[in-house]
Amino acid sequence: MKWYDKYRVAFECAPVDIPSEVREEVKDKMKHFHPEKPLCSVVVIAHNEERHIWGCLWSLVDNQCDFPVELIVVSNNSMDHTDAILEEVGVSWYREERKGPGFARQCGLDKAKGKYHVCIDSDTLYPPYYIATHVKALQTPGIVCTYGLWSFLPDKEHSSLGLWFYEFLRDIYLKIQNVNRPELCVRGMVLAFHTDYGKKIGYRTNIIRGEDGMMSLGLKQYGKLRLLTSRKVRAVTCNTTLNGGGSLLKNFFSRLRKGLRNIRLLFTTQSEYVDQEYNLIDKTKK
Repeated sequence: MKWYDKYRVAFECAPVDIPSEVREEVKDKMKHFHPEKPLCSVVVIAHNEERHIWGCLWSLVDNQCDFPVELIVVSNNSMDHTDAILEEVGVSWYREERKGPGFARQCGLDKAKGKYHVCIDSDTLYPPYYIATHVKALQTPGIVCTYGLWSFLPDKEHSSLGLWFYEFLRDIYLKIQNVNRPELCVRGMVLAFHTDYGKKIGYRTNIIRGEDGMMSLGLKQYGKLRLLTSRKVRAVTCNTTLNGGGSLLKNFFSRLRKGLRNIRLLFTTQSEYVDQEYNLIDKTKK
């Protein structure tokens, strides 16, 4: 049995189908995530995530930590029942009307009080020592940012064996890329950093995607970025985020073509990236 199987009864299902005992357990455990002086802020962003938010929060309140942790959720202009669920569960939450991950993550960063900041996506499940492992790594002198790898949930279209093979090859590429271009390996759902440094940099809010990589790129001026490969920080997310869509074979060749096209990036470093027109929300801003 995988660690995440427990949470699947409340993940990718309608809110009315969440078992009452699960609702009560999450609400009861959430009471411990409102400390006055948190060491760590765990910030979740959610846009229309009524089918995932219960499972995500359940996995987070089950995390084992021996230090105070505050849990914050930012509802990014959600139009479904996400806000009502957040109100019911008793989590500290805020509503960000401006749509976009940059706006949502910046809202959470502005509210965070902890010394360390752990970024969370609400369509993802997190293992029991996820928070503690990131914080321990961030307490290492010189480390200002940590990030991990991730897996996909198996389903009828994506077998466990097929996903393992796909993720194995992808991880090899990411580990090689991480040597010279760590910022290109970062995903917001598995990112953590020192809050003070993050606030000095701020999230890019005028780009459709890449706000996580740009944050990590900015953090490099304050110290080292560290890729964590431990299973303790390997999150499991929806397979809707697989590149290219469709079958694993199609995804594999899509990633392979992209990797070959950008193979030169594996052997060079870069301190600045040029914005692409298709990725800009507001083309008048930088």
